[in-house]
Amino acid sequence: MAVTPVVTSRGAPFAVAAWLLVCCALVFAMVVVGGVTRLTHSGLSITEWQPIVGTLPPLSQADWDVAFAKYRETPEYRQVNRGMTLAEFKGIFWWEYFHRLLGRLIGVAFLVPYLWFGARRLIPPGYGWKLAGIFVLGGLQGALGWYMVKSGLVDDPRVSQFRLTAHLGLAFVIFAAMFWVALSLLAPARIERPGARERSARRFAYAFAALVFVMVLTGGFVAGIRAGFAYNTFPLMNGHVVPPEIMMIDPWWKNFFYNMATVQFDHRLLAWVLAFVAPLLWWKVRAAEGAPARARTGAHLVLAVLFVQIALGIATLVHVVPLSLAAAHQAGALLVFALALHLAHALR
Repeated sequence: MAVTPVVTSRGAPFAVAAWLLVCCALVFAMVVVGGVTRLTHSGLSITEWQPIVGTLPPLSQADWDVAFAKYRETPEYRQVNRGMTLAEFKGIFWWEYFHRLLGRLIGVAFLVPYLWFGARRLIPPGYGWKLAGIFVLGGLQGALGWYMVKSGLVDDPRVSQFRLTAHLGLAFVIFAAMFWVALSLLAPARIERPGARERSARRFAYAFAALVFVMVLTGGFVAGIRAGFAYNTFPLMNGHVVPPEIMMIDPWWKNFFYNMATVQFDHRLLAWVLAFVAPLLWWKVRAAEGAPARARTGAHLVLAVLFVQIALGIATLVHVVPLSLAAAHQAGALLVFALALHLAHALR
């Protein structure tokens, strides 16, 4: 559907920002539900991509029989879930269905208000094309999600860790775009020239947010190859600081994407880096006398929530990835990312 943004010299920045924050909340829910879908091995239960027709679930016994018959043709059923009953199939089907339904809801929740704001000429100047770009990213995310699922409907009943990580990363990018635009509408950039300490804190905050995003991507690879089910000890990895298996695959570069030891080590290493960098960021913001109050509050929140997130990650690991802790850890990753963005925005 072609979308033509309408921009005028007026606008309703608070209303547009509130709408975007609601969409951010929906994306947050989408990330959590997506994590649960993956953890319950539900993602391959729907074998077709039907953006319109697929909005309705099976409504009759005959519909369920057709859906279950299609699933029984997949490698996952033949190799992993052979003998699964229809009742058990429904258990995994509903998670994937709600994940896809939430994706459709996000699309509607974004597009309809966008068109309404545009038609009433309420989009503030300079934001029309930014919002259109976010909508395009949302469409790409839906296609990428199906591209990911297709990788698990072939010989190996697992989705590609590369496609899963790309799908997760794009969800964070979409969240970041909407969140940043909402913050910009609510708190325009300050006019006064920042001092050296403020500039240093700002650069550091941007780098910290980028590092959190990289951490999320490494988490995607951990999930993609199920590396969290190995080396379930902390702080050592089965008695080693660096596990001896870390470079056992040839060629060497494949270890960073296929080797459980290397993938988990990278994720742990970045957690340690963030644990040391976050207090330094907090100190830099505190030392920047010109930093606004919301930046100082943001620095406190980043420091506190990051350490809660690290504790969740450790608990998830040592308890061998229970559903509740793993879902909370994935939610925590997006919360830390949001707080890092908020802090960087406050210092811009």
